This record gives sequence, C-alpha cells and structure tokens, in this order.
Amino acid sequence: MRNRSGLQGVASSPILVGAVTVLVVIVAVFLAYNANNGLPFVSTYNLKALVPNADALVKGNEVRIGGVRIGVVKTVAPRQLSDGRIAAELSLSLDKNAEPLPVNSSLTIRPKSALGLKYLQVTPGDSSKGFAAGETIPLASYSPEPVDIDQFFDMFDERTRDSIRRNLSGFGNALAGRGPQLNEALGSLSQLAIHAGRPLATIVAPSTDFAGFWRALEDLSATVAPVAETQASMFAALDRTFAAFARVSRPFIEETIQKGPPTLDAVNADLPALRPFFNDSARFFTALKPGAKAIAETAPTIAASLHAGVPVLNATPVLNAQLEPTAQALVDFQNAPGVFNGLELLTETNRLLKPPLRFIAPAQTVCDYISLTFKQVGNAASQGNKQGNWLNFISFVPPEGPNAESGQASAPANGPTFQNHLHYNPFPNTAAAGQSRGCEAGNEKYVPKQTVIGNAPSVWGTTTVEGGKE
Repeated sequence: MRNRSGLQGVASSPILVGAVTVLVVIVAVFLAYNANNGLPFVSTYNLKALVPNADALVKGNEVRIGGVRIGVVKTVAPRQLSDGRIAAELSLSLDKNAEPLPVNSSLTIRPKSALGLKYLQVTPGDSSKGFAAGETIPLASYSPEPVDIDQFFDMFDERTRDSIRRNLSGFGNALAGRGPQLNEALGSLSQLAIHAGRPLATIVAPSTDFAGFWRALEDLSATVAPVAETQASMFAALDRTFAAFARVSRPFIEETIQKGPPTLDAVNADLPALRPFFNDSARFFTALKPGAKAIAETAPTIAASLHAGVPVLNATPVLNAQLEPTAQALVDFQNAPGVFNGLELLTETNRLLKPPLRFIAPAQTVCDYISLTFKQVGNAASQGNKQGNWLNFISFVPPEGPNAESGQASAPANGPTFQNHLHYNPFPNTAAAGQSRGCEAGNEKYVPKQTVIGNAPSVWGTTTVEGGKE
C-alpha cells in the first residue's frame, strides 16, 4: 500500500509528469534527428571511398549490400587526385557486421526512386583481404555509372521530341496504304526463319570467330570514341546539308533522279564511240607537255610581248579604218574590165617561166654569177685612160706538144709534158635543178698531168671568186 501510494504521488504531481514527458520527447527527437547517422552509442565500421562523381549523392543516403541497408553516407566532399582530376570523397559509416569489406569490392551509385533519391550500392568481392577501418576504397573500385531514369528522360529534349514527331509522321506516310505489302513481307519472314538456320549456324561456329567480330567492333568503337565530338559536328553539318537538299528536292533533285537512267543509257552507248577521242586526247596532251614546259620557260618573253602588244592593239582601230577603203579599192580593181585576163596571162607567163627560172635562178641566188657579170661589164666600160676604156686581159703562151692547144690538133691535148693537158668545162655546175650544190665556173682547179673535160669529179667550192656569196 505504501508503494502504490508513492506511485500515485508521482502521477498526481503535474510538474513531474510534464518533466518526464518533455524528456521523452527530447530523447525521441534526438534519436529521430540522428537516425540517418546511426544510433548513438553503437559501434560502427568507418571507411572512405572515392568515386568519379557523387551524382546527387548527399549526406544521409543509404549504403546497401544486396538491397539491405548496412550504413549511411556521413559526408560528401570534393578531392583533387595526384593526376589533377577531381573526384568525390565519401565518408561511410557501416555496420560492424560488414567488417572487413573485401578489397576487390565494387561501388555503384544507383537511384532509389524516380524522384531522384540515390543510394550507394556495394558489391563485395571474394578476396580474403579486407579494408581496415579508416582506409579509403580506391577510385578503381567504382563500377561504370549506370544510366538513371532521369538521365534517360533528359535526352528527350524539345528538339529531340520534335524530331521524333517528324519521324513518326514520315514513317506513317511511308507505311500508309502498304498493308498488303507488309503482310506479304511478314509472311515471307517464316521462310526466312526456316532457311536462315544453316547460315546462322555457320556464322556462330567457332571457326568463324563471330565473337572476335564483336571484339573488333568494340575496339573500333573505342577508337572512334575520342573523335565523337568531331563526328557529332559532322552529322550536324550533314543535317544542314540535307536540309538544303530538302528545299530543292522537288522538282529539281526529283527530275535529276528521273533523268538519271536515260542519261546512263546514253553514256553507255556513247562512251565506246568517244574512247578513240579520249585516247587521241591523251596522246595529244602527252605530246603537248614539252611545248607547255617550253611555254613556261618563255612566259616572261610572252608577257613582255603582250605588254608591248597592248599599244599596238590600241592602234589597230586606225589601221582597221584604213583597211576598209583599201579592201574596197581591191574589190573595185578586181571588178575592173581586163583584170582577170591580165591575171590569167600573168599566171600563164609564170607557168612558162618556172622551168627556166628553176635552172637559172640558182646561178644568182647561190653563185652570184649575174651580179658578177654586170659588175665585170661595168668595170670594162669604166676602166681605162684618157684615150678610152679597155678590157682587162692577160696573155700567156700555150704549151708545146702533140695535139697542143697552140695549133691544130686531132685530139685533146694529153701530154707528154704535165702542162700540155686540156682542161675544158663547157657546162659548169651552178647549183641548178638536177646539179650538185656548187659553183664550178670561176673555181676550176688545174690538175697537172691529167686531161679534164666536163664537170669536176668533186665540188671545188660553193662560193664565187669575188661574190663571196654561198
């Protein structure tokens, strides 16, 4: 009865009841406030972990193994690594039953809900060695970051959504009215499945190294990954290019595609006929190379001539103005009576004179005989004394002997002395048509002990004695 009376005394005291109530509330609030950091007076297994990106992980988020909560994240802080990179350092407060965590364990930050709440997923390894309390889980233990649902939905921005709408509209227009064809294609897929078994078995056979194909594809993807931004810019440029094509697709590109097959047929028919022309063109340009090279070397001279030709071209209008009356005068002369008869007579005269001129002309053009003749005639008419002019001459005594030139003879002089030999050339070579190129007249040489009649056996000279002309 005494104890009951004591309890009744405490319960009957409002001050004591209020104090106890306030104390209980304070303790409950304290425990609730620190629930995310663990219960007080409970021993924990503390570690640190490095992750590339905290990815919205905050203080108080859970640490789980196999979906079971084993601790909380106490702090999240940035940390600069030795190579200059920035990582996130997590302070973990784990339950003692998780100690020791194997050193080959892996970490992953995963979403807890679609609202953005995250937790740290720990996948224990099979190593017999574990992390001691206070050690840091290295950055290499972090697994590749999974794609969260919010990141998945972030890629559907306004531009992507608009493009998806256009694609759906385009696919709808492409498939509209093609139900029978689609049904036929789907019906044919059964035959494809029946007959595709053997090729697929060959593809996946060990001898084909089909897995190596995917490894090579992975290596290729890793190779092009560093240039992803360049490729993205290329696709952006292609988008602008195809957008420009879209503006001229109808009717220009459409008409070009429609006219393509007839053009190819015409090209296939015409190219064999054009091939000889192309071959000749190739030989022509090959032969033109030396000329082009020479033109390149003479380009300064050509440039100078062009500069010099500009004033001449500027003066050509005056010459052109003078050519018109000149041409009219020629036309009037042509239309005058008797001009054609005179031209015909002149043509006939030239035709008759051509054979003798071909024979006589070289005597002047090569040997200068006609000029020398008139020169000597002029000298004969101009040289002399007060009594009159005379001709230059020299007298000599012919040699004696049988058939000597000093008297009558029955045969040409032929010795016996070396002076008594006849040298006579009635038609010397004058470089005329059919003759050797030489000027024998005036260049004859006396051959002792030999009778020489007619042309010399060799050309003695191609210049006259006094003309000096070849």
